Amino acid sequence: MTLGADTRRPLHGRHAVITGGGRGIGAAIALELARLGADLTLMGRTREALESVATQVRTTCAVRACARFVDVTDETTVRGAFEAATDALGPALLLVNNAGIAGSAPFKRMDLEHWRHMLDVNATGTFLCTRQVIDGMTAAGWGRVVNVASVAALRGYAYIAAYAASKHAVLGLTRSLALELARTGITVNAVCPGYTQTDMVERAVENIVSKTGRSEADARAELTRTNPQARLIQPEEVAATVGWLCLPTSASITGQAISIAGGEV
Repeated sequence: MTLGADTRRPLHGRHAVITGGGRGIGAAIALELARLGADLTLMGRTREALESVATQVRTTCAVRACARFVDVTDETTVRGAFEAATDALGPALLLVNNAGIAGSAPFKRMDLEHWRHMLDVNATGTFLCTRQVIDGMTAAGWGRVVNVASVAALRGYAYIAAYAASKHAVLGLTRSLALELARTGITVNAVCPGYTQTDMVERAVENIVSKTGRSEADARAELTRTNPQARLIQPEEVAATVGWLCLPTSASITGQAISIAGGEV
């Protein structure tokens, strides 16, 4: 059977790498791509969580799936993880750069460590991982790169200057690389979720409560205040958009920043 020949599983036979694949948006994306037939390598820093998701997709979707430890800020670790993934499942023809961190600080109190850490994980990590797959995708004449950015890649927000800068960098990389690769069969896109129901948002709620003394309900209301639908995005909504961008029929969609934010931007 040729790659993707099963219309019910259009990604059958294609190897997808998902960074930050052990929880939240990454885990939801893993389930969506497995449902579409892709074999998976889940990368991240928490092996137990990665193995749990890998077991789930193997059981429910009958695809191959494995877990690899990676620190996306470390070039040597990234290279080793992708080489091991290729040895196990073949060249990665789909890459979802989902690994990321968030943090807030007033600019006047922001130190260089905070700034560098945001850029290292969110922007440099995306660069290092993407660099590992482009040659294989080019040789195959087909590939999909989807970067999980943020609405903070599309506009500024107070107190998250470093985070917003890092996500703007991801979007700039997305658009530039899409143009470089436009005639290769590879598409490069970004999804830009608003506040999403994940562990990261739970930590943000806890941070607001601890710093301001406000109730948990008030903290959640603050996070959804800028969303016209007044709700948190669900990880499955982001995953569905990523899955669509990875389809063979999405070949003309490249260089895009797709907002998943209830009309916020």
